[in-house]
Amino acid sequence: MPRKTSSSRAAAKPTRRTPNREPRALAGTVFITRQVHFNSAHRLHNPARSQRWNEAQYGLCTNPHWHGHNYVLEVTLRGRPDPETGYIIDLGELKRILHRAVVDRCDHRNLNEEVPFLKGVIPSTENLVIAFWNEIAPLVPPPGALHCVRLYETPRNFAEYHGPAPA
Repeated sequence: MPRKTSSSRAAAKPTRRTPNREPRALAGTVFITRQVHFNSAHRLHNPARSQRWNEAQYGLCTNPHWHGHNYVLEVTLRGRPDPETGYIIDLGELKRILHRAVVDRCDHRNLNEEVPFLKGVIPSTENLVIAFWNEIAPLVPPPGALHCVRLYETPRNFAEYHGPAPA
């Protein structure tokens, strides 16, 4: 008698048919966050003011030879999950958006000199979250909406921005 293989046993078992059911969509607004990392150099410096003024305001951060940070960027979207996927957005797609909008343009760059969308901006953490929002928001597809951009300059220092104030 021939020996039965696991595939022949599986084929011999009757299969249960499940009725075709629509997935259940749960109502509610959800917030999802993706975190990405990049490293950049910058100098806090207001060219309209004297070096003495800049040193009083920024201390070592106005060093003309720059200084760097290992930035952590967290971006939060809000929305209602799509009934077919259960997602507001695929987090892999959100990662691609963040790389396209910020990481690929800022990583291992001098924020004062090499990033066109930051030209003329004092690259404080506060200004960076606003600038990053402006780059990310147009790329977020519906049904998601940008809720918050948070940037950690150090593990203990961060800024967050929730978008322009309603008019």
